[in-house]
Amino acid sequence: MATEAGDGGLHFDSVLSQFEVKRLFGTGPVEWYTPTNVTLWLFLIIVATAALLIWGTRGRSMVPNRSQSMAELTYGMVHKMVEDISGKDGLKYFPYIMTLFMFVLFANFLGLLPKAFTVTSHIAVTGVLAFSVFFTVTAIGFIKHGAHFLDLFWVRSAPLAIRPVLAVIEVISYFVRPVSHSIRLAGNMIAGHAVIKVFAAFAGIAAVAPVSILAVVGMYAFEALVAFIQAYVFAILTCVYLKDALHPSH
Repeated sequence: MATEAGDGGLHFDSVLSQFEVKRLFGTGPVEWYTPTNVTLWLFLIIVATAALLIWGTRGRSMVPNRSQSMAELTYGMVHKMVEDISGKDGLKYFPYIMTLFMFVLFANFLGLLPKAFTVTSHIAVTGVLAFSVFFTVTAIGFIKHGAHFLDLFWVRSAPLAIRPVLAVIEVISYFVRPVSHSIRLAGNMIAGHAVIKVFAAFAGIAAVAPVSILAVVGMYAFEALVAFIQAYVFAILTCVYLKDALHPSH
């Protein structure tokens, strides 16, 4: 929080302190096996996903309740996304994409709770997700098409003279995918939460407190929209990459 200092200035806590990885128990350095706030919120994401998709649909009634309706709408939306972008042969991989979407969605939304930790603000998390997509779709491409998967980088519709140049560009673009895939998500989460904390820091100053509170409310509403959009974009890009693996020819 920001407070008015004796010299008329402001003292701020670090805006990025909300992204620090901290031990859940005891003191000392954080090791790879140490239970941390990241561990806790990763577990809560799994619990929230299971609660919606398993516990929320346990009745399977013809007239669904709210939780069943949300689960069915989410399922239908992601299923249609996979079919429309990757084709019917992409539906084989629907469970994987649905899992990714639900994980990112709940990670983003739970991160908006007070005192919560946004795991998707860490490149270590989004990087693992993005590289898992990259290696998965690349493996699918080579398993299904063998060496013909390399047709993805050879633009046959272009004049022969510029095909090698385009091939280099396509290769670079392909290997940059996991970087952009992960940074886009983490960057949006960091930026939004940092802005909220900056606005909240002014709430302790009487002169600007009303404006600060309104700004925080507005940013929370915006971040709720961004939380969904980023999960949706992550899933869409996964579908696009899957389509390239299933249909590599230009």
